[in-house]
Amino acid sequence: MKTLAVTGIGKSYDGNAALKDVSFSVERGTVLAVCGENGAGKSTLMKILSGAAKPDTGTLLIDGEEIRLNDPREAIDRGIATVHQELSLLPHLSVAENIMLGKAPRGRFRWQVDWQEMFRLADEVLHGLGVETIDVRQKVSTLSVSVQQVVEIAKALVGRPEVLILDEPTAVLSAHEAELLFRAVRSLARLGTIIIYISHRLEEIFEISDRVLVLKDGEMVMDAATNALDHDALIRAMVGRPLTAIYPTRRIRPGPTLLECRHLTRRPVFHDVSFSLRGGEVVGMFGLVGSGRTDLARALFGATPADSGEIWIAGERARIATPRGAVRNGIAFVTEDRKRDGLVLDLDLIDNAGLATMGNVARVGVLDRRRRTAMVGAKLDDLAVRPRGAFRPVRQLSGGNQQKVVLAKWLLVNGTRIFILDEPTRGVDIATKVEIYRMVAELAEAGLAILLISSELPEILGMSDRVLVMRGGSLVADLPRAEMSMEAIFARAAGISSDQVGAQARDG
Repeated sequence: MKTLAVTGIGKSYDGNAALKDVSFSVERGTVLAVCGENGAGKSTLMKILSGAAKPDTGTLLIDGEEIRLNDPREAIDRGIATVHQELSLLPHLSVAENIMLGKAPRGRFRWQVDWQEMFRLADEVLHGLGVETIDVRQKVSTLSVSVQQVVEIAKALVGRPEVLILDEPTAVLSAHEAELLFRAVRSLARLGTIIIYISHRLEEIFEISDRVLVLKDGEMVMDAATNALDHDALIRAMVGRPLTAIYPTRRIRPGPTLLECRHLTRRPVFHDVSFSLRGGEVVGMFGLVGSGRTDLARALFGATPADSGEIWIAGERARIATPRGAVRNGIAFVTEDRKRDGLVLDLDLIDNAGLATMGNVARVGVLDRRRRTAMVGAKLDDLAVRPRGAFRPVRQLSGGNQQKVVLAKWLLVNGTRIFILDEPTRGVDIATKVEIYRMVAELAEAGLAILLISSELPEILGMSDRVLVMRGGSLVADLPRAEMSMEAIFARAAGISSDQVGAQARDG
């Protein structure tokens, strides 16, 4: 394959245009970044390219020849592989079985699988990604989400696809794993593979891509060489205006202590963790994969309670054994995996945003649906959830709009004093990030305590008044703003000196 091209692609759902007359071409060996706000049409375009959806108008061409993809299998047969943002692995099969799914080598008889050859081939693909620590005989269900993402990418590389579509591939990867992916992408491009790379992380786009395609409201508004752009130009194309300040400025006026943890332990994931949060304070929490930060957040919310230790709320000891108990104590929790833990995907926007407040809109045990729709709908409007369609299944929304629905659910709960936000901007566009940052700042200025857990150090530095650093299940640092820097935070998270961090950065 020398070129992949789309001409005049259009697609609508229920009368709403998701794509309008999109045309572009990409040549072999090119890394094309596709950017845009949530709901801009990126996912629809990728579904068409991967055979998961058919366009209403327009054509898809390979080397000038028009083709029609009726399903993902036809796309794969044409050399187009896709790594979706949502994992598609079979958890009860091994790593090797997932990587080689549908391509298992046969033994002496056609109905036999050559297991040794399967393990060897799976190892070979992982080694090509620079990964040598995954046991290909291990069940996928035993792996962390980040390692599962690596397996998903390896699965797509079997058979050396001519076009590789990567949809937010680093969303759950550590910095080291992301760098391994970048190396693999560069290597594939040198071999002539066309890479279509979707990401909301601007730094990744500038690091990995040759060209940038920007979609806005279903239309293509930019197709430019990456080295001809800067961050401001790209943001302006995506959101239609410059974003002069990503992180809001606010007056920091810490109030009384609202949450105090004393020697919290849940073995083997974290132990002897003590810290406090004050009203009006945004406290960041950073840690590498496996540091225990999400397990700690889940314990504070009663989802997986601690084995020992104490939690104090506003000066009184609280016994939090369930999420219901946490909500009664004024704690809200935005989880890192919104689709698994934060939403019921087949319910509509109103049902999802109203999950935590049904008791407030019920009379003698009967839900007042009109009152709930009015209350929840107003909050969804405040957060500019688009497309609004109140009774649209939430699975049809983009990642950023799904996250707004999760936030709306907790903003509607009266009496909330403490917000625990675990990766609140994962998989959302830059404009939605700015909206979430503004909301966090407003909550802090209203006197609430915020625990902001994030893998993005710029986000931690831009939003936090203090930073808690986790490593190996322990809290290893509580840094005031005056001592916060990328080097200082990462060094403590990795257990190395700041000088070593600087040396690693210089070595690339």
